[in-house]
Amino acid sequence: MDKQTQTEIEAAAFRRLLAHLDNRKDAQNIDLMILAGFCRNCLAKWYRAEAEERGVEMDYEQAREVIYGEPYSSWKEKYQLDATPEQLAQFEATQKSK
Repeated sequence: MDKQTQTEIEAAAFRRLLAHLDNRKDAQNIDLMILAGFCRNCLAKWYRAEAEERGVEMDYEQAREVIYGEPYSSWKEKYQLDATPEQLAQFEATQKSK
């Protein structure tokens, strides 16, 4: 596979991941962090870092808007639930095992 095709496939897979996450707003960031060790905010940080590495100025909020499909404050208000004590305990346990 040539490099251009690989890049196009990777970009398409990333867009599908974002669409999947957008369709699964019930998958809370805390759940993603517990199970996978990353969340939508992590994706935004990685996105911003890669943009800046290529000379594209982007702040964290701009990157989050790309990942969330809308301003984070709006997404958070509509979809983010408070973490339960059980979720927080699970998250803490995953952090200690690192």
